[in-house]
Parts: sequence; structure tokens; C-alpha cells
Amino acid sequence: MAKKPHEPVYYGDYLQLNKLLDTQYPKSLEIENNEAHDETLFIIVHQVYELWFKQIIHELKSIVTMFSGKTVQERDLTTVVARLERITKIQGLLVDQLGVMETMTPMDFLEFRDLLVPASGFQSVQFREIEVLMGLKTSNRKEVDREYFLGRLNDEDKKRILEIESSASILELAESWLERIPFTKSENFDFWSEYEEKINLILDDDEKIIHENQATLDSRGMAMQLENLNATRETFASLLDDTRHNQLIEMGKRTLSRDATLNALFILLYRDEPILHLPYKFLTTLMDMDELFTTWRYRHALMAQRMLGTKIGTGGSSGHHYLKMAAENNRVYLDLFNLSTFLIPRSKLPTLPEDIKKNLGFHFNE
Repeated sequence: MAKKPHEPVYYGDYLQLNKLLDTQYPKSLEIENNEAHDETLFIIVHQVYELWFKQIIHELKSIVTMFSGKTVQERDLTTVVARLERITKIQGLLVDQLGVMETMTPMDFLEFRDLLVPASGFQSVQFREIEVLMGLKTSNRKEVDREYFLGRLNDEDKKRILEIESSASILELAESWLERIPFTKSENFDFWSEYEEKINLILDDDEKIIHENQATLDSRGMAMQLENLNATRETFASLLDDTRHNQLIEMGKRTLSRDATLNALFILLYRDEPILHLPYKFLTTLMDMDELFTTWRYRHALMAQRMLGTKIGTGGSSGHHYLKMAAENNRVYLDLFNLSTFLIPRSKLPTLPEDIKKNLGFHFNE
């Protein structure tokens, strides 16, 4: 079938530049009839952020779609990793853009800052949407309660966020996917029993080393090392015991189910096996995305302090103090970061049975 002919495309028309470039209206000019020069920079920087947020949402929604089925195809996982990596490249631009903003001095900002009250980044509904899609529900936010947070949005935007929250996030979909990962149990093999034996041997060796070096330690130093070792034993026990793991979930100290956590750990331990390479990339790019948003929030907090000192933010928050706390407290994939606690040297990994080893590889010849 012949392609339908179309009119020649003109660059400015395709990008709707007349519309895009006619959306910068400084409040200083509108209200005071005396334009603050740097207000245009302030507007453009934030508009560019919102354009990139739109692209990130576009990528995240496609990932949600691919993970929403009962299975995730390998080819789809390849696409998911590529799109997450694209997001991390965009995030690099978000961080770098703060340097452009910082070419505006604090006194330049004060020329128009008061005209913006009560508008603030709290009201970036697209960034709120990104957080919810990743897995940070408003009810799980720290430092700001749900009513305060949603109260900064108008009714339309509030409704939009609540609708998105009613659907599964990438965190929830990834948890379900991880729970379905096979390989760790079979009729004649239980990987986690083997893993527990290895851990006990490693920790027993550590305790032996502590006692062998007691001549170099005073009683306090010896007690501290043994206390730390016992704490490590408890941490491993909490992973391997379903009841303890669920108690930590109830306390808000863990998020992922035990099955999902164990399977994620297995992927990290045996990342070199061919069939686990893409799952490993998926988990690490989720962490990359989380880390880069944390970096962006922290850099934003530093910029706010540089611009405002200890003044409150235009939206009524405690300014840089709130932003700094949000950088640490609003991480989404902390359970994945904490899996490093349970990694052991490759040389001490349990040996996998041949049938499982074969399933983890690519075999073209028998």
C-alpha cells in the first residue's frame, strides 16, 4: 500500500516553536513593569526540567506496561534496560542544569523571589508522578505528611496523582517479577540452605580471627568486634527467616517480600551467568536512577542554601533543610542497595548443580 502523501514539514512548525518560545512571562514585568533580568533564566530552566520530566514519564509508563503481564519477555527486558539507561542520561542533564541556575546570584534571585509565593517545586505534578511511578507513594513519604504534601496541589493535579497511585508502581511490578524468578529450588537442591551453610562458615572464620588477634585488642575492642559480628549474624538471620523479614517490613525497615529479596540477591550473586545478565542490569539501572534522583535532590538542597541561606522556601517548607532530608528519606529502591550486605566472594559461592547451571546458560550443542 502506497504511503499517504503529506505536506512538507517545516522545522519551526513541527516543533511548534512559536508556541514554545512564547511561554516565558516574567512576573516582575507583569506586576512591577520592571523586568528582573534573571527571571527569564529561572523560568526557562524550570520549563526545561518539566520537558525532561515529560520524557522520563513517557519511559516509565512504557516500562510499567511491559511489566504488567504475567510474564516479562527477554526482548522486553532488553528494552526496559535501554529505557532506564536513557533516563539516567537525562538525569545527568538535570544535575548539570543546576550549574546554569547557579550563574544567578542570590541577590539577583531576590529581585523577583517574593513575586513567586506560594508557588514551589512541591507543585511540580510531573515530578510527583515520576516518584509515584517509581514506587514512592505519598503515604510513604517522610518529613511531610500526606495532607500537607497533597495540599500543595490543586484539585485537578491531586486527582491525577491519586489515580496514578491506584495502579501498580515499578517497585511493585518488579517485586512480583522477582518473586517468579526460578533457579533457587529444585527437587534435589535448595540454594538457600547451601548459602546459609557458607555464611555460617564465613562468620565462624571471622570469629576465629577475632579471638586469634585478642592479644592486639583491649577488652573493649574485643567486645565491640564480637558485638558487631553478632549483629551481622542477626542481619543474615533476618534475611533467611521469613518471620523476621516480615517483622522488618511491618516496621518499615524493608519493603520487598522475602522471596523477591532472595531472588534479587541470587541475581546479584550469579550475575555472570548468561541468563541473569539482563536481570542484573535491570536491578542496577533501577539503583542508578534512584541514586541520581538522590544526587539531584541533594544538589538542589545545596543550591537552595546558597541562594536563600536559612530562609523558608516559597512553598512554605524549611527550605534547604527539607530538601536535604528529602534527598535521603525519599529513596525508592533502598532494599536493592542493601543487598550488598549479603554478598560473598565468588570463590565462596555455593556450587550449583549441573541441571541448574545449564538452565542459566546458553547451550547450542548437547
